[in-house]
Amino acid sequence: MRPEELLPDNTNETERGGLVIRKGTVGAFLTSVQVWGDPAASADAKATAEADMVSVLPAMQALGLFEVFELRDPALRALVARHLP
Repeated sequence: MRPEELLPDNTNETERGGLVIRKGTVGAFLTSVQVWGDPAASADAKATAEADMVSVLPAMQALGLFEVFELRDPALRALVARHLP
Protein backbone atom coordinates (compact mmCIF):
# COMPACT_ATOMS: atom_id res chain seq x y z
CA MET A 1 0.00 0.00 0.00
CA ARG A 2 1.25 3.47 -0.85
CA PRO A 3 1.04 6.29 1.75
CA GLU A 4 -1.48 8.27 -0.28
CA GLU A 5 -3.79 5.25 -0.33
CA LEU A 6 -3.76 5.13 3.45
CA LEU A 7 -4.07 8.88 4.05
CA PRO A 8 -4.82 10.96 0.95
CA ASP A 9 -3.31 14.45 0.66
CA ASN A 10 -6.49 16.08 1.96
CA THR A 11 -6.68 13.82 5.04
CA ASN A 12 -4.50 14.63 8.05
CA GLU A 13 -5.59 12.02 10.57
CA THR A 14 -7.03 8.56 10.98
CA GLU A 15 -8.65 6.70 13.85
CA ARG A 16 -7.41 3.39 15.20
CA GLY A 17 -8.50 1.74 18.41
CA GLY A 18 -10.43 4.84 19.42
CA LEU A 19 -7.37 7.08 19.04
CA VAL A 20 -7.09 9.90 16.54
CA ILE A 21 -3.65 9.62 14.94
CA ARG A 22 -2.24 12.54 12.96
CA LYS A 23 -0.37 12.13 9.71
CA GLY A 24 3.35 12.20 10.50
CA THR A 25 3.07 10.56 13.92
CA VAL A 26 5.26 7.58 13.02
CA GLY A 27 7.90 9.85 11.50
CA ALA A 28 7.84 12.09 14.56
CA PHE A 29 8.25 9.06 16.83
CA LEU A 30 11.23 7.78 14.84
CA THR A 31 12.87 11.21 14.81
CA SER A 32 12.42 11.50 18.58
CA VAL A 33 13.95 8.04 19.05
CA GLN A 34 17.00 9.18 17.07
CA VAL A 35 17.44 12.31 19.19
CA TRP A 36 16.82 10.38 22.42
CA GLY A 37 19.53 7.87 21.50
CA ASP A 38 22.05 10.40 20.20
CA PRO A 39 24.99 10.67 22.61
CA ALA A 40 25.70 14.19 21.28
CA ALA A 41 22.17 15.46 22.04
CA SER A 42 21.76 17.76 25.01
CA ALA A 43 19.97 16.60 28.14
CA ASP A 44 17.12 19.02 27.34
CA ALA A 45 16.79 17.68 23.80
CA LYS A 46 16.75 14.11 25.10
CA ALA A 47 14.12 14.95 27.73
CA THR A 48 11.92 16.62 25.13
CA ALA A 49 12.37 13.69 22.75
CA GLU A 50 11.44 11.22 25.50
CA ALA A 51 8.30 13.16 26.40
CA ASP A 52 7.33 13.31 22.72
CA MET A 53 7.95 9.57 22.32
CA VAL A 54 5.89 8.68 25.37
CA SER A 55 3.02 10.89 24.22
CA VAL A 56 2.62 8.93 20.97
CA LEU A 57 3.22 5.40 22.31
CA PRO A 58 -0.54 4.64 22.43
CA ALA A 59 -0.77 5.61 18.75
CA MET A 60 2.23 3.41 17.86
CA GLN A 61 0.55 0.53 19.68
CA ALA A 62 -2.80 1.16 17.97
CA LEU A 63 -1.06 1.16 14.57
CA GLY A 64 0.55 -2.21 15.42
CA LEU A 65 4.12 -0.92 15.15
CA PHE A 66 5.37 -3.05 18.04
CA GLU A 67 3.68 -6.17 16.68
CA VAL A 68 5.60 -5.86 13.41
CA PHE A 69 8.95 -4.42 14.53
CA GLU A 70 11.11 -5.54 17.43
CA LEU A 71 12.89 -2.79 19.31
CA ARG A 72 16.58 -3.69 19.36
CA ASP A 73 17.73 -1.01 21.78
CA PRO A 74 17.35 -2.34 25.36
CA ALA A 75 16.81 1.14 26.81
CA LEU A 76 14.08 1.90 24.27
CA ARG A 77 12.42 -1.48 24.93
CA ALA A 78 12.44 -0.70 28.66
CA LEU A 79 10.98 2.76 28.12
CA VAL A 80 8.17 1.38 25.98
CA ALA A 81 7.48 -1.42 28.49
CA ARG A 82 7.20 1.12 31.32
CA HIS A 83 4.56 3.11 29.46
CA LEU A 84 2.49 0.49 27.66
CA PRO A 85 0.54 -2.41 29.11
